[in-house]
Amino acid sequence: DNLMELLLLVDACRRAHAAQITTVIPYYGYARADRIVEKREALSSKLMANLITKAGSDRVVLMDIHSPQSAGFFDLPLDHTAGTEPLVAHLRHAEAPRLDSIVVVSPDVGGVARARAFAKRLDDAPLAIIDKRRAAHNVAESVNLIGDVRGKVAVLVDDMIDTAGTICEAAKLLRNSGASDVYAMATHALFNGPAIERLSVDGLFKQVVVTNTVPVAPERTFPQLQVVSAAHVLGEAIWKIHEEFATTNYFC
Repeated sequence: DNLMELLLLVDACRRAHAAQITTVIPYYGYARADRIVEKREALSSKLMANLITKAGSDRVVLMDIHSPQSAGFFDLPLDHTAGTEPLVAHLRHAEAPRLDSIVVVSPDVGGVARARAFAKRLDDAPLAIIDKRRAAHNVAESVNLIGDVRGKVAVLVDDMIDTAGTICEAAKLLRNSGASDVYAMATHALFNGPAIERLSVDGLFKQVVVTNTVPVAPERTFPQLQVVSAAHVLGEAIWKIHEEFATTNYFC
């Protein structure tokens, strides 16, 4: 429904002779379908990019796309913004007395670049990595921790929380490895399936911090959940694009 609304709005703007149409998509829901796993399988991410382009968009703004290489599916200018800033600001406020004790943790090897960028915004905080093996789809098993978190505030960083299997297994490993507190931080809060039940377990997370790119229904909230706004990040991006200012530093 949201996609069809977007396409209709883009088409309406094009037929109204808009000089430029910039499509802002806080959460690009088809970003994970960026490869063909089985024969004769649809490449959904590319298809959605084609639909948005053909509808008449001149430019696209995305936030924390799952696979950055998916930006190549769009045959038009694309700006990839990061939801890191509001998450870092929240953490600096919540853990002001213990900033020196923070260790940023990637829940899997594929998220190391994201965790490293997050750590740089925390004055080059130490980095740890969880070696994860996935036994089946949406079922994750944390098997090894690379780095030291004993007595530290461990901050798990990911682009999204879906069923929360990966991030909860990672949190259990961090607790067993001596972390004093564990935070989960992600841009997109999907919270599908048993996510709420897993995330709300007492003593697992101190806080689960997400942005508002995906609305969280009141009945899906829990005590540890904190939602921060990413509006100013997208607003600044839109303003810079409209004024034709350089955006390189902002989108890091």
